[in-house]
Amino acid sequence: MIDTMLWVLLFAQIALGGFDTLYHHELTLRLAWQPGQATELGLHAVRNLIYAIVFLVLGWSEPQGGYAAALLALLLVELGITLWDFVEEDRTRLLPASERVTHTLLTLNYGVILALLLPDLWARTALPTALPILFHGLPSILFAIAALGVTLSGLRDLAAARRAPRLVEPDAAALAEALPTRCRILVTGGTGFVGRRLVAALAGAGHEVIVLTRDPARGATLPRPVRIVTSLDAIDRAERLDAIVNLAGESIAGGLWTCRRRAAIRASRIETTRALATLAHRLAVPPAVLVSASAIGVYGDRGEALLDETSPAGTGFCGEICAAWEAEADRMAAAGVRIVRLRIGLVLAAAGGLLGNLLLPFEFGMGGRIGSGRQWMSWIHRDDLVRLIAFAIATPTLEGAVNAAAPNPVRNADFTRALGHALGRPTVLPLPAAPLRALLGDFADELFLASQRVLPVRAVFEGFRFRHPRIEGALAAITGAVRPAAAATPSRPFAALRRLH
Repeated sequence: MIDTMLWVLLFAQIALGGFDTLYHHELTLRLAWQPGQATELGLHAVRNLIYAIVFLVLGWSEPQGGYAAALLALLLVELGITLWDFVEEDRTRLLPASERVTHTLLTLNYGVILALLLPDLWARTALPTALPILFHGLPSILFAIAALGVTLSGLRDLAAARRAPRLVEPDAAALAEALPTRCRILVTGGTGFVGRRLVAALAGAGHEVIVLTRDPARGATLPRPVRIVTSLDAIDRAERLDAIVNLAGESIAGGLWTCRRRAAIRASRIETTRALATLAHRLAVPPAVLVSASAIGVYGDRGEALLDETSPAGTGFCGEICAAWEAEADRMAAAGVRIVRLRIGLVLAAAGGLLGNLLLPFEFGMGGRIGSGRQWMSWIHRDDLVRLIAFAIATPTLEGAVNAAAPNPVRNADFTRALGHALGRPTVLPLPAAPLRALLGDFADELFLASQRVLPVRAVFEGFRFRHPRIEGALAAITGAVRPAAAATPSRPFAALRRLH
């Protein structure tokens, strides 16, 4: 029934489909966590389950009669689902070029498979109904593995399709409600994980947004109306800016800290901030405020210590970078600009960041605490961070260092438990510290094992109120969980402030 050419084409279909699912749907788009994708996820689920049946039948049998007719019908149904999926994708999202090419190759390859397979299947429908079991050696084993893989993927997509209606993000415009009047705001890093949500909030609330980006193509995908500039020279000296929000910087967690990467991380922050200071001095009327990103990494690994904005800087690569970054931002004060240095914690949202990378392994039951699990994690929901940025722009008494972290930091073990509960998965696979250190060195020490128990003293005392103060509620909101986990500790974030002040 199956000759060598058909085996090759079927394995090519498996390889291309696996690449499309892992690279585009999981790693790039995180399709299972995108609001409004229930129909596409449902189509993927049904198609994957059809493929599971097809792989098992072709790999282990030669169907005859009614079984051949049923397989023929499944192959044609899969073709219809693929065409429907093309329409749904074009309706709901912008496909990257690599995904379009992959889909084209999958469609062409599937067409050749049908051309080779359908005549033989049609002839077999005339035979007596039977499903004889045949073992083809290695191809049978590989097809069984492929069937298991697409079954798991199909069940996962089916669950994601049922969850999708609960993944409703709040209206972005409401996040900028702290800004009472229309402002003109320059945003750097506006195409990033936090910047994209901030730009959507500001533009949605009617503010005039200018985004500085090195990638105009990514800038073109931002919510409108937004003005895109690729150089600060495009901003005229007479132009009025009410505020600058500086979020630009190479991702700290985007790869191992080689010498070249350390230099790129440093340069991306220092040089952009320095250019903004030059712009502020060049403008006829400087902006009223600069909200410049920093990170809680400035404090270093501090164990059980409670940290507020007056706590001294720590050591390590992150501490050094953040200190230099903040010092560069402070240069703008000479132009009469109010400086707010946001020391940002671990930003949580399904679209990216730490949580975006954890969702896939945790969904498949492969999550667990890191190291001892006793290290403190200071986190903030992405929407609360956007609200805090707007609050910082609108609050003239807020300046200097401001901790952008929720008022209830948690230990890694409690974070792990809460995420497992939100996803309905066990969290029994710990990641020991020793192999992490052996593989990643100080990258692991500073990003995964460091303990930072940070409190947002300045923001709270100035009147900012977090909508997601507890990790259990934040994770439930992000993952669409029906019911949040019980709180690991009582909510008394400032009970120990006497030790801080």
